Amino acid sequence: MDKRLAKRHKRQVSRAKEHVKLSEPDVRTPEEIKAAREASRPAMDHSSGANVNTSAPSFRKTSGTFSAAKTDA
Repeated sequence: MDKRLAKRHKRQVSRAKEHVKLSEPDVRTPEEIKAAREASRPAMDHSSGANVNTSAPSFRKTSGTFSAAKTDA
């Protein structure tokens, strides 16, 4: 039974090796990499140093406003 399991494992490993994708090397210059990092960082509020929320507010922040609106109606 150990022979059978060993053969099965060998087949699985060889099949997995066929599907491995090798990543391509990064051919950008250090300046381009630095510019890309700066562009991908979230916008910062310069006065307080906190992140500026550019997208929709989070669920927790909006849940309080919805509950207050429901009680008024």
